[in-house]
Amino acid sequence: MKRTIILLSAICILSITSFAQVITTKTGSIRFYSDAPLEKIEATNNQVNAALNTSTGEFAFKVLTKSFVFEKALMQEHFNENFMESDKYPLSTFNGKITNLKDINFSKDGTYNATVEGDLTIHGVTQKVKETGTIEVKSGTSRAKSTFNVLLKDYNIKLPDMVFNKVSETIQINVDAQMKANK
Repeated sequence: MKRTIILLSAICILSITSFAQVITTKTGSIRFYSDAPLEKIEATNNQVNAALNTSTGEFAFKVLTKSFVFEKALMQEHFNENFMESDKYPLSTFNGKITNLKDINFSKDGTYNATVEGDLTIHGVTQKVKETGTIEVKSGTSRAKSTFNVLLKDYNIKLPDMVFNKVSETIQINVDAQMKANK
């Protein structure tokens, strides 16, 4: 009898976890853009790790701050040393959940509107955020995209006076993560 209960419990646990599908990527992209009066600054990071549980809507990503690539090496150096203090704060992360998961069908090709809420941590500071975006389901992959704005002061990122007109106080962030099931 005891073996039967253990066997039935194991089957139930396995059947529940088989319905939960986690899709991931290690090559997602985050691009940021600053449009200030004297200069436009853009950087891209194509080493974003992201994971989405399609059953619960839990979504997370992390990015190594030093992996952002700039057009000009000096901009990259200033970004890492002066603004982001990348040695002190090496990662930026998001941990949250899709709040309208019932509106997204991960088994049917299409583009779906998504809303995520969670904690965004940049420069060692965590803020609650709520953003909208899309999830495109196509041939077994899901591509999550969102564009939002970050105020530097909300994350204690200070601009020296000498670059005040070269860097916008609000940075546009574009997230693009094409994910698929782990095999």
